[in-house]
Amino acid sequence: MLQILLIALISLLAQLIFPWWSLAIIAFLVCLWRSQSAGRAFFYGFMGIALIWIGYALLIHLRTDGILTGRMSQLLFKTTNAILPLLVTTLIGGLVGGLAGLSGFFVRQVTVNQR
Repeated sequence: MLQILLIALISLLAQLIFPWWSLAIIAFLVCLWRSQSAGRAFFYGFMGIALIWIGYALLIHLRTDGILTGRMSQLLFKTTNAILPLLVTTLIGGLVGGLAGLSGFFVRQVTVNQR
């Protein structure tokens, strides 16, 4: 649980200053430092980033009264369902964070086994 909060808070702050892909570096470093298993590393990275991205997507959805997400849904998915872009955004962000966390765990495994 601590790893999810660390990834979420640090990546939230990092995305205010750096490009969007800085979240992958944060998930990588936190899982390099704190993860106990590969499954947990993926889960921590996925959930930490997915929570931030769904929150930000919902904020944009509510600020624009659903107009932006509705139009993006029409453009990308040829439907007026505004929930679909929110779910796809969360899934993409979560996968980036999860794979970065998994990579961090595997790098730690390689460096620990080299000693």
